[in-house]
Amino acid sequence: MKIILASKSGVRKQILDKYNIDNEVIISNVDEDEVKQSLLAEGANPRSISKNLAEIKSIKVSSKQPDRLVLGADSVISLNDELINKPNSREEALEILKKLNNSKHYLISSVCISKNGAMIWNYTDASELKMKNLTDEDLTNYLNKIETETLLAYGVYQIEADGMMLFEYVKGDRDSIMGLPIKEIKSYIDKLKK
Repeated sequence: MKIILASKSGVRKQILDKYNIDNEVIISNVDEDEVKQSLLAEGANPRSISKNLAEIKSIKVSSKQPDRLVLGADSVISLNDELINKPNSREEALEILKKLNNSKHYLISSVCISKNGAMIWNYTDASELKMKNLTDEDLTNYLNKIETETLLAYGVYQIEADGMMLFEYVKGDRDSIMGLPIKEIKSYIDKLKK
C-alpha cells in the first residue's frame, strides 16, 4: 500500500522510509501563511491551526489522486497558546528563540489521511519542550550553525540536529516532534491492510 506524502519536508519522508511505509511525495503548495492568517482572524488556537493545515494539504492533493491515500502533516509551536510562526529571516529567528528562551512551549504535530478528496483519519499530538536559559550569544551561535534555507523552511530549531542542546527537557515522541506521529500513522495504515 503506497501512500502519498503531501509535504516537501525531507525529514517527514525519512521517517516514513525508516518505518518501511511505501510512499511518494506530491507537494500540496498550500499557502500556509494565508491559511494561518485566516484562521487566526477567526480566533483559532495553534492546535486547531495545525489540524486544519494538515487537512487542507491532504485534501488538496487527494482530490487529484483518485483512490489513493494522501498524508498531510503540519507542525506548529504554541507558546502560552500563541502561535509562533516560522521565521522569515535570521533576525526574526533570533527574536523567536529569545521569546522561547527559558520557557515551556508545545510543539503540535497534526496529520490527516484523505482519500478521494475527503478526510478519513486525523491525529494531533502535542509535545512539551522547555528551553534552557541561554544567553543571546548562545542563541546566535546556535543559529550560525544552521543554513538560512533550512532555518526558514523548518523553523527555529531542528531537534534531529543540534536543536536538542537548547532544551532543559523534552517530553514527547521524537518522531512526532520531528513532524510525524508515526506510531499512530502506522497503526492506522496496518488496520487498513487487514
